[in-house]
Amino acid sequence: SPGPSPAPAAPPFHGTAFLDPGIITADDLTALVDLTFVGQGPRAMFDRRTEAFGTVDAYLFTAQFGAAKTVEIQVNPEFSQAQAEVEARTYATAVGRLPAFAFRDLDTMWIHAGRFPFGGGNRNLLIHTAQGEEYAAGGYLEEIFVHEGTHTSIDGDHAAAAGWLAAQTADGAFVSTYARDNPTREDVAETMVPYLARRFRADRLPPATVAAIRGAIPNRLRYLDCLGLTMEPLR
Repeated sequence: SPGPSPAPAAPPFHGTAFLDPGIITADDLTALVDLTFVGQGPRAMFDRRTEAFGTVDAYLFTAQFGAAKTVEIQVNPEFSQAQAEVEARTYATAVGRLPAFAFRDLDTMWIHAGRFPFGGGNRNLLIHTAQGEEYAAGGYLEEIFVHEGTHTSIDGDHAAAAGWLAAQTADGAFVSTYARDNPTREDVAETMVPYLARRFRADRLPPATVAAIRGAIPNRLRYLDCLGLTMEPLR
């Protein structure tokens, strides 16, 4: 009788947002064109500190990306107006470096103080500034936003798609322990950074990293190749 099935290969990475700080850097172009303060108004914002939505009289900024995309940035009034504008500009500039596909379903950004994880989904990007400063200090801010932007603009069409699930099965492995431990929620977002890195930024990565990505998830890489994604910023 046949022996036991081989154990799945161990994921090569823990969390792929921390794959390499050079995939997108401050030297890369940003699509942010303009940031305008438009006043204060009540907005329901999710806050990791309470793990709940709460309505606050948020500072509101309109960020224009490329020729036609606008995003409302909502900043918790725990900041002064001047500091709120600094935070809005800092994060809008970083988000502007994302590939254009990350903007498809992005309508709003929420900015709070605190050292809590970022979030994606809800047609939104969720930011906590003390955490953001840590990400930026390590060089990983844009890579974190690629992960979260994938939740926002890609997951809805692909995370439960038959083709994606078939690629998961065919690979028989995950690119990270975070994806392995959260296969329905995190696998697409965890795959996106290494996909883009290998496909478009391999010259910025150690060859061993490129080989580890290709070896772990060849079928997922082919699936994403079929989507026509690029690293080009919004125009």
